[in-house]
Amino acid sequence: MRLRDLLDESVVKVGLESTDKEECLAELVDLLVRTGRVPDRAAALAAVHQREAWGTTGIGKGCAVPHGKHVSIAGLQVALGTSPVGLDFDALDGAPVHMVFMILANANEPGPHIRALAETVRLLKAPGFYHRVVAAPSAKAILEILDAEE
Repeated sequence: MRLRDLLDESVVKVGLESTDKEECLAELVDLLVRTGRVPDRAAALAAVHQREAWGTTGIGKGCAVPHGKHVSIAGLQVALGTSPVGLDFDALDGAPVHMVFMILANANEPGPHIRALAETVRLLKAPGFYHRVVAAPSAKAILEILDAEE
């Protein structure tokens, strides 16, 4: 699975306007809603909030991977945002989050969701990936970094 195949410039945002986790979750869901990839904003936000209630998806080292599943979501949908100032995301290490991958999937199809999470973790472990993405000046540059890494 290539996350790059699920992303284009319309769902990659450099310079998130959010300052905390709640705003960030809404901002990324809104990207997916505006592009028609997610039909039900309320259901998508509820799915992500339900997952966050189990424990933060701020995994540390400046990264967060909020995700959720709902029957209204067709297939697998991904959005990516970066924040130059960092977000308060209740991360495990307490550090601000600068890169957020959001993954939404159909509740009846768990396989793609799990593969997307695995690929995200693989990317985040790749040497230099985080720093290149956070420093990228545009969505196009981030997509080029993903192309090169995957």
